[in-house]
Amino acid sequence: MSDRGTVHLAVYDTFADWETGHTTAHLAQRGFTVRTVGLTTAPVTTMGGLRVQPDLALAELRPEESALLILTGASAWDTGDELAPFAAKAREFLAAKTPVAAICGATAGLAREGLLDDRDHTSAVSFYLAATGYGGGERYREADAVTDDGLITAGPTEPVAFAREVFAELKAYEGEQLDAWYRLFHDSDASAFAVLEQA
Repeated sequence: MSDRGTVHLAVYDTFADWETGHTTAHLAQRGFTVRTVGLTTAPVTTMGGLRVQPDLALAELRPEESALLILTGASAWDTGDELAPFAAKAREFLAAKTPVAAICGATAGLAREGLLDDRDHTSAVSFYLAATGYGGGERYREADAVTDDGLITAGPTEPVAFAREVFAELKAYEGEQLDAWYRLFHDSDASAFAVLEQA
């Protein structure tokens, strides 16, 4: 399958590796290249104990060379400013009209950066984001995942809904096939498999 663009997955110590497994695996199967980006190129260790060697350092990442930036949860989003550079990079991406997808704790990082003040969004629970002191409380939505103006957000229990929104944004799956993918992986609807086979 031809290259459909490069998607960048941010990696840092304790990043929640299960939150983007569906997203990255299926994007790769649909012709996208997935590259990892760390604060530096030094190896990091996921929450699941896997060691990941970043493909590039954050300072090298350019929105015009990317189809999407994915930010996962990690304990460091709630313990200091170590991951703030990733939120700043997300601002750069959105300003360049390159989409960003954030799940779990990464949504709090984007809230602190002010990126959720003017967009509909979701997270684990509303009071989790409220604790950041952000100004977007009125735009919080009780939903599995939300896309607004190039920004996808989801809570930690919704990796499949998160993937669905990413696929829709990048047109990796569309229409009937997107619906079938979600029914198969979220609802265990075996009848959806035949629809996907035609994709």
